[in-house]
Amino acid sequence: MSPLTFLVIILLATNIILAILYIAERRSPYYVGYDTETRNTLKRRVTHLKEELESELVEFDVEEWERALEESLEEEIRNL
Repeated sequence: MSPLTFLVIILLATNIILAILYIAERRSPYYVGYDTETRNTLKRRVTHLKEELESELVEFDVEEWERALEESLEEEIRNL
């Protein structure tokens, strides 16, 4: 058997396997369907988390964070 024939057989088998995997993936759902109550609960939770994060960002002081970072770096340098 020549190398070219062997290569063609390998490529053909690979294409068949990929086609089977593609068809299997298309048939299986890739998302989860939620009922209305669960979806509303998730929406409320995400909204609450978003509001909480936004309030923390408003309260976040960049200058204080930079000072604390510099202090911890200086302390680490001293410990070396």
